[in-house]
Amino acid sequence: MPKSPEWHSTTVVCVRHNGKVALASDGQVTLGTTVMKQTAAKIRRLKAGDVIAGFAGSSADAFALFSRFETKLEEHRGNLERAAIELAKDWRTDKMLRQLEALLIVADKNVSLLISGTGDLISPDGGVLAVGSGGPYALSAARALVQHRPDMTAAQVAREALTIAAGIDIYTNDRITLEEL
Repeated sequence: MPKSPEWHSTTVVCVRHNGKVALASDGQVTLGTTVMKQTAAKIRRLKAGDVIAGFAGSSADAFALFSRFETKLEEHRGNLERAAIELAKDWRTDKMLRQLEALLIVADKNVSLLISGTGDLISPDGGVLAVGSGGPYALSAARALVQHRPDMTAAQVAREALTIAAGIDIYTNDRITLEEL
């Protein structure tokens, strides 16, 4: 079984909580052990703002995938799940797309999904997803906050989870970009 790539240089977390969904990312970009940028935008709104998406991995690859995903959303009239399935199928079977090194998290008001080039399409238990080198830390923090702090909003949980990850993971910083639906 091939080893899954370890994504460095970013953390993205998606939190679905109390009727809202928030997607947040740090801003750090590294090249090897050097911080090249601290304020990169790794999340964006798609489909006239009805969908939020974030990535871990190669920026150029992620932007190519954002473009493909947006096309799939248009083809499937905004159906996030159908668009994600079609992107995952293309990504896995297309020789050029298979070379892309990124992971995507996409969400609308109803669904949150992780999409990978290996054909993975994951809908989370508990409403929390995270990717990137700080992903396990952000995921753990967000799950704990959702469980033990039900008074917090999805945006507050996502921001706090990233702040916690930034205190642990050297490839994650506290320059947070956040979008909420």
